[in-house]
Amino acid sequence: MQPHVLVVEDEDALAELLQYNLKKEGFRVTVAADGEEAMILVDERQPDIILLDWMLPKVSGIEVCRRLRGRQETRNIPIIMLTARGEEADRIRGLDTGADDYIIKPFLMNELFARVRAILRRIRPGLADDKVVVGEIAIDRVAHRVSRAGRDIHLGPTEFRLLDYFMQHPGRVFSREQLLDAVWGSDVYVEARTVDVHVGRLRKALNSGSETDPIRTVRSAGYALNAE
Repeated sequence: MQPHVLVVEDEDALAELLQYNLKKEGFRVTVAADGEEAMILVDERQPDIILLDWMLPKVSGIEVCRRLRGRQETRNIPIIMLTARGEEADRIRGLDTGADDYIIKPFLMNELFARVRAILRRIRPGLADDKVVVGEIAIDRVAHRVSRAGRDIHLGPTEFRLLDYFMQHPGRVFSREQLLDAVWGSDVYVEARTVDVHVGRLRKALNSGSETDPIRTVRSAGYALNAE
C-alpha cells in the first residue's frame, strides 16, 4: 500500500518538485495550494502524512496545524512543517502547535524523505516498510539487498531502482517512457532502448536455471512485474 502524502505548498515550482520526487519514492501525492484547500482535501480523504508550509494564502499553515490537532478525527495525522522561518521561536511555536517535525527551507530531498519515513515508522509502521515482498522476491531498501526464494541477488544501482519501482506496482504495465521518467528522471536524457538493456540485466540476475521469469513483456506496451 502506497502511503498518501498531502503537500500543502503555494510555491508552484516547489510543489511540483515535491510531488515528482515523492512519487518516485513510492508515495501517493495530493497537492493543495492554500490552507483552505488543505482542510477540504483532508475532509475528503485523510492523508497518512502532511507536508505543510507555514506561509500560505487564506489560512496559514500554523492555523491549519492548530485546527487539525483540535479535531478528534484528524489530531493524529503526522505533520511536517516546511518553512523559511528558521528562528528558534518559530520552530518552538510550530512544534508546540502540534507539528511532528520542522524543516527549514531550503532543504535536501533525501533528508526530507528520511524524516517522512522515520515518522511513518514510528506512528504508522505498516506504511513505512523498508522491506517489500512480491512473490518470491524480497527487497530491503535500507540494506540495499535483494533475494529470491532465499537466494541473494546482486544488482547494480539502476537495476535496483528499476526492481524497486516494479515492486511498488506489481502487475501494472509500464511503458519504456514511464520507466525512464520514474527511474532515471525526466531531466536526464536517456534513450528508450536503454530500458530494454537494464530490464535484460535485471532478468538475468533474477532468473536462475528453471525459475520462471517474473518480468512480463507486453508487446507494444512495455513491462510488468508479475504479482505472484
